[in-house]
Amino acid sequence: RGRGRTGSLRCFADLGVGCPTVLVMTSGNLSDEPIAYRDDDARRRLTSIAEGILTHNRAIHMRCDDSVMRIVAGGEQFFRRARGYAPEPVALSTDLPVPLLACGGHLKNTFCLGKGRQAFVSHHIGDLENLETLTAFREGIEHFKRLFDIYPQVIAYDMHPEYLATKYALDTDIPQKIAVQHHHAHIASVLAEHGLSGPVIGIAADGTGFGSDGAVWGCEILAADLRDFERLAHLAYVPLPGGEQAVRQPWRMAATYLAQAYGAAFLEMDIPFVQQLDRAKWHTLTQMIARNLNCPPTSSLGRLFDAVAALIGLRGEVVYEGQAAIELEMLAAKDVRARLYPFSMQRQEGKPVLLDVAPTIRAIVSDIQQGLSSPQIASNFHRTIAELLMAASVEARERTGLNSVALSGGVFQNRLLLETLITRLEAQKFQVFINRRVPPNDGGISLGQLAIAAARLAHDGCG
Repeated sequence: RGRGRTGSLRCFADLGVGCPTVLVMTSGNLSDEPIAYRDDDARRRLTSIAEGILTHNRAIHMRCDDSVMRIVAGGEQFFRRARGYAPEPVALSTDLPVPLLACGGHLKNTFCLGKGRQAFVSHHIGDLENLETLTAFREGIEHFKRLFDIYPQVIAYDMHPEYLATKYALDTDIPQKIAVQHHHAHIASVLAEHGLSGPVIGIAADGTGFGSDGAVWGCEILAADLRDFERLAHLAYVPLPGGEQAVRQPWRMAATYLAQAYGAAFLEMDIPFVQQLDRAKWHTLTQMIARNLNCPPTSSLGRLFDAVAALIGLRGEVVYEGQAAIELEMLAAKDVRARLYPFSMQRQEGKPVLLDVAPTIRAIVSDIQQGLSSPQIASNFHRTIAELLMAASVEARERTGLNSVALSGGVFQNRLLLETLITRLEAQKFQVFINRRVPPNDGGISLGQLAIAAARLAHDGCG
């Protein structure tokens, strides 16, 4: 845990006679909490899960997770940008009007401080769901302020009123505060790191983001620049039964999509998912949906992936975020002979196009009834979603004349979907941009928030 030619190591556990000849040492933390980096804190928090604690007489100044990266679509893609990369600045194409702080999102949080033409995206903070992580968030901001001599005059934050990062922003004494829509920030993160100002067609796909209409967005086709956006199309809304509980229990989304496609008649289907469905629990959810009780409408592509994973019997409940979608991708990768399922695009006068996957759900059910293998269904589904997003991009180009597409959001950590979609877009002569310097997940939106706030300030004549 400490490095240097001087100093001493101490172990606070007597492993005794017969101790193993190989010791594995790693940073430590409880689930959903930040790394313990002070000795007394480590002894207090980790003794229940660690057989021994190795310390050093040189104190650690600031916690920093390992970075996680892979090669995708011919280049780097971060899952987590931390040690070895943060706080290397992202170079901006124009000067920031004033020093800025962007607070990021709720999950996989990072913050971003900027001045001049440099944006300092923080190391990975984590999910802001407890006091320990919020404390790490606050400490990190103060550390970056001192380190880079940046004292922000404007603060940007996510529109979601319950995010702890949002509440932090609203509680600060920084006088000017700018709210930024979640998916606009995703697209702006791509523009900022590529030195673009837009406009572009932006495809933002993830699990959850607070929409301008109060719904839970998650599959959005936008016409976006760094200052503003227009919502051109989105996945048709379905209820999110139980809110966050539907994220932990994908079977809820599978049943919801079946109900949207077939009505109550889906309960008579002879497929394993329906036969194993707990009717009492589903009856409770139908009452909640009918009364609009904790069932916000959602256009989330992440929840659609969850639904399909549960529908084919892959996973009805999850232990960690994205587990069902990850396993669905792994299953699809085993079978490359993919065909398209049907879908529809419903144009509405003066409103965004609705991307309707009810035909897709019905086709999947038909394949299940005919005994098609789960890997084949998963592969077909991935190819269908790529085709749907490509078709929506073509329709957006016809309306706007834009020919550049920016892809961002946690769903695009799915390599199979991302690479298939890029191939289809390039076949239609689109120029495609994706995140390379920051993650496509919520670890990148602080950069987008900063870029949007700067563009709005510049437009308004600030600085």
